[in-house]
Amino acid sequence: MTGEIQSTPASFLAARQQAAYDAAGENPLSALVRQAISAVRRHLWMALAIVGACVALALVSTLLDTPRYTAQTSVQINDQSDEVLGSDFEQSNASAPSDWDIDRFLNTQLGILTSRGLAERVVDRLELGSSERFFSAMEVTASALETEGDGRTLAVNLVRSNLGVDLPRATRIASITFTSTDPGLSSQIANAFAEEFIQANLQRRFDSSAYARDFVAEQLEEARISLEESERELNDYAKAVGLIRTRDALAPNPRDVAAGSITGATLAQLNEAAVDARANRIAAQSRWDAIRDTAPLASQPVLANPTVQALMTRQADLEAQLQVARERYLPNHPAISRLESDIAAVASQLNTTAAQVRQSIFAEYRAAQSAEQQLDGQVRRARGETLAEQDQSVRYNVLARQADTARSIYDGLLQRYRELNASAGISSSNISIVDRAEVPEVPSSPNVPRNVALGLLVGLFLAGFAVFLRDQLDDVIHTPEDVEDKLDLPLLGVVPRVEEERPIEALGNPKSSIAEAYNSMRGALLYSTPQGLPGIIVVTSAQAAEGKSTTSFAMAQGFSKIGLRPLLVDADLRRPALDKLMGMRSERGLTDLLVSQDDPASAILSIEEHGIDLLPAGPLPPSPSELLASPRMAQLLEMLGEAYDVVILDSPPVLGLADGPMLAALADGTVFVVEAERGRSGSLKAALRRLRSMQPVLLGAVLAKFDPTKSGNRYSAYYGYDYYRYATGDARTEA
Repeated sequence: MTGEIQSTPASFLAARQQAAYDAAGENPLSALVRQAISAVRRHLWMALAIVGACVALALVSTLLDTPRYTAQTSVQINDQSDEVLGSDFEQSNASAPSDWDIDRFLNTQLGILTSRGLAERVVDRLELGSSERFFSAMEVTASALETEGDGRTLAVNLVRSNLGVDLPRATRIASITFTSTDPGLSSQIANAFAEEFIQANLQRRFDSSAYARDFVAEQLEEARISLEESERELNDYAKAVGLIRTRDALAPNPRDVAAGSITGATLAQLNEAAVDARANRIAAQSRWDAIRDTAPLASQPVLANPTVQALMTRQADLEAQLQVARERYLPNHPAISRLESDIAAVASQLNTTAAQVRQSIFAEYRAAQSAEQQLDGQVRRARGETLAEQDQSVRYNVLARQADTARSIYDGLLQRYRELNASAGISSSNISIVDRAEVPEVPSSPNVPRNVALGLLVGLFLAGFAVFLRDQLDDVIHTPEDVEDKLDLPLLGVVPRVEEERPIEALGNPKSSIAEAYNSMRGALLYSTPQGLPGIIVVTSAQAAEGKSTTSFAMAQGFSKIGLRPLLVDADLRRPALDKLMGMRSERGLTDLLVSQDDPASAILSIEEHGIDLLPAGPLPPSPSELLASPRMAQLLEMLGEAYDVVILDSPPVLGLADGPMLAALADGTVFVVEAERGRSGSLKAALRRLRSMQPVLLGAVLAKFDPTKSGNRYSAYYGYDYYRYATGDARTEA
């Protein structure tokens, strides 16, 4: 419970400050940006040195590097060859790959471009294995060449290592690049790669089909001889027996061969006509049988007649009109009579039409029956003639089938032979050169702007990393934000550094920046706890000479100016500073009161000039810690707290001494003073740990001797603190 009560003032003040920052538009992002810029400004020369070194290194390495030239050749890779010889010859040359297989096909072609076999073809074609110009362009020394021994192997490896192949996904045009110190040799090798790529592709096709073409050629010759013998034997037999064929005896369909004679053709035609006549007669008879024994208007053929349908529609319409007229008029009305007469006429016409339809169906049936009988007689006569001819066609048909088989084999082999020849042709390649490589005039590397930009980027990255690392390792309190971030304490105030005069003299001027700073801190202390201003306040610091005595004096003087009665107590019994600060000396003080039961008023001095009461330290005791830890000290503080509105104790530093933590435990609130550019967060945190071990009420921290004009502090939220001054004279009109 005690810990919660003691932590309440600090959290209360932190909440008030956070609300003030939020109201002023402060947000974590702007604070982070400001902190980053402040770190860069603080370590600007280091960052500039790193960036400059990286840029200089990139520039020097670029200027010392040997110029290299890159030549580029573009080739188009299609998944199918162009049909130069026509679709009849090339339709089965290469089937088009499916969509999902295109990427695999293109990647295969790229693999061929970068293969060792293609590099060997280029090296052999240009004789690079023994070319001094090539090895010189590849920056290979004579000693290295002698060490390798095999110039061809070394040339192949050099060619492959300096070759570049790229195929964008949105196109089928591949770029082949080669880089060397000789621009002419670069273009020559790039073009050689494109040409050898095409030749290698054609060579693979030719080699794969060479055996097949030779085999098919032999089979084709044998099939041709067999076909000639079969056709000659077939013609000799036809002449011998006197058979006349109207169709090709070597037709692919055996039925066509059998029906190739005049007699057979006549029988086939008559038989087909007889079959059609029989079908027509059966259809006509079925239609007549369907309506013969039914009422005229009850059969489907009659009802399907358009004229009958129109008359029935007309009759239904008239009957509807008659029904409406009967509801409206008397039975003898002329309109009713007229409609009944029309209905009778339509009914008569409907019966007549139905009878005519029935008669036409019967006539159709009789005609079909007569045609069937005539064609049956002609078929019987033709069948007899055909049977007589078939005895002579048995041998002919056997010979015709043999000739047909020989022709089928010959045609298949001939088509395959044409396809193999077409696939092996140069004009059917699926690879073509789009742009040949030209001799480059500008070196591709080293690229001065690119390398300098790369060095700049690397330098910026390293500089940023170095600034970040150094800023993280830097535990010095530079800005007010560091107090909150590194010490996790509310910030009570920021006191600027005074160079021209002593701080005590500057406090005498109410318009000075230091006076304004302490007035701002006074306002924070007035509302530092939910109950308002604490009664007893201890002012301490981690180390000596950080400004705690000046802060104690300024606090007492500030409270006096607003009507409060303050008491300033010099509790530093080792090195008292308030006497020296105010230029006075006293024989009695806090030490005398601690070793006696004297009235506290006997040792208190009234400083009329500053409007405060001062309790000096008094004589220096041999053991200050025992005196401050005695019950008499707690009794004195209780008595002084009842006599004054606020009691301010100037405490010794925390590190190395036990006085500060003990006084903080007795007080209602503790103010921690931190000197800017001196206080390291490590030592400050150690001091705060010692203070917190006594469970004090930490009101917050005061950043003293802060220089807002320093380059590293220009991006602090407190930059420009001392630039706002009171106007004097004519300057009031310039605001």
